[in-house]
Amino acid sequence: MLDVPKLFSPFKLGAMDLNHRVVHAPTTRLRADDDLSPSGMMVDYYSQRASAGGLMITESTHPSYDSRGYEGAPGIYTDAHVAGWSKIVAAVHDRGGRIVMQLGHDGRQSHSDLSNGAAPIAPSVVPFEGQALTKDGWVPVSPHRAIDIEEIPALIESFRAAAARARSAGFDGVELHNANGYLADTFLQDGTNRRTDAYGGGIESRVRFSLELVEALISVWGEGRVGVRVSPSGKWGAISDTDPERTFGYFAERLNGYPLAYLHVIEPRVMGVETIEEGKAPVASSFLRQVYKGPIIAAGGFDRDGAESILEHGDADLIAFGRFFTSNPDLPERFRRNLPLTPYVRDAFWGGTERHYSDFPAFDGQAAAA
Repeated sequence: MLDVPKLFSPFKLGAMDLNHRVVHAPTTRLRADDDLSPSGMMVDYYSQRASAGGLMITESTHPSYDSRGYEGAPGIYTDAHVAGWSKIVAAVHDRGGRIVMQLGHDGRQSHSDLSNGAAPIAPSVVPFEGQALTKDGWVPVSPHRAIDIEEIPALIESFRAAAARARSAGFDGVELHNANGYLADTFLQDGTNRRTDAYGGGIESRVRFSLELVEALISVWGEGRVGVRVSPSGKWGAISDTDPERTFGYFAERLNGYPLAYLHVIEPRVMGVETIEEGKAPVASSFLRQVYKGPIIAAGGFDRDGAESILEHGDADLIAFGRFFTSNPDLPERFRRNLPLTPYVRDAFWGGTERHYSDFPAFDGQAAAA
């Protein structure tokens, strides 16, 4: 009897039973309708990439109109949004897949044109050079402001309400986007959090915002249905921390006190859609494995062999793929059969039409056409 690669062995992820360990990573594609509901081509995209017993995590979805940093990013704060996402959930479930919604606030990586003229918010004012995507294209981010402590409860409530809407849409769970220099991440790391109140200072206070968000999501979803994504030592969004091991180790240790489904770890060898350190081994997952007691999803620069290696080593339980999934809708099957992969098209990552988005065929369809 042949040994089954660990990548294709079953796994119980929180309350979700999975047939394999290939995860569709949250991949921003910016193709929502004008009202920021999921578009028809998004339904096609997710349906094509669903696999029986596999997990999909949606692109970052926003709990309020002013939490976006990119034109075309979908929302989950109106009934129309719920209806649109329900179609995606139904399509994924029809193919036997599981799907989790990632909830995120882009914070200072935004522009006032995306929030009816209001300045983007952050824990503190720490200027940086970044870009936001508006209807006028890519533009420098607007100057941001430090959020008042009195505003934080309403912000947390927006996440709780978004989690409730995701549940109404039929999702299997939600993931907190606490990575890549977006709002929750900027509260966590001392390079962007200079506050002196209960949400700033030492790591014990800087972690408070993230933990209150986790508590809000669990209040809706209960045990085994909430995940958290982090990017230790990541550089996207000009994020930084003077002692990332201590910061993320402490955060992971605190997360042990919650009934999460998983911790989702982005390796620092990638920055957004770029691999910045070719050949570097995964390090963040192995470090956090020593601290975090629950399942770990590793992401960032993995191929089939690298995924199998880290699973065999025990530093992660599942592997998330983003770029390869964009052009290979049947990625789990291609990995299973060790089939060649279709190259991805970077120019189509951030917005566009169906071209190089939902028009990539599965391998068998490709072979038949050839």
